[in-house]
Amino acid sequence: MAISAVRIDERIADVEVNDAELIVRLRDGRRLAAPLDWFPRLKAATPEQRANWEVAAAGLGVHWPEIDEDIGVAGLLRAGTSEAA
Repeated sequence: MAISAVRIDERIADVEVNDAELIVRLRDGRRLAAPLDWFPRLKAATPEQRANWEVAAAGLGVHWPEIDEDIGVAGLLRAGTSEAA
């Protein structure tokens, strides 16, 4: 009997910010979403500033240099915002 192992990889694969949500996709396929209201700097930023993000903390965080905002995957996971991809 073969056993399938799920590969957990909490590093960031992609980030999207729209007018309502911050959406972070992880390398293992999970999608984390949180209301933009939780992040006042992101909410106040322009679409161009929101789109200018970079992976930080060895893939476990995201940084927006123009607005000096940092968000970690661990915090999003603790908030219980994980959804199936």
